[in-house]
Amino acid sequence: MDESTHDAATQYLTVSEVAGSLRVSNMTVHRLISAGDLPAVRVGRSVRLRAHDVDEYLSGRLIRAG
Repeated sequence: MDESTHDAATQYLTVSEVAGSLRVSNMTVHRLISAGDLPAVRVGRSVRLRAHDVDEYLSGRLIRAG
């Protein structure tokens, strides 16, 4: 699927939802977005993140024991 293609099944999360699930502050999520580490979309004055993008971000930071 093309990255620019969106379907009805795409789940969008708020900054607060992402922060709560990762157990970090809202500011940490905003910093990740500003740094370009976590893609986000602006809807009006709100910011939304695709659940898939959050999962990919976490997968890329997985630490494997020795």
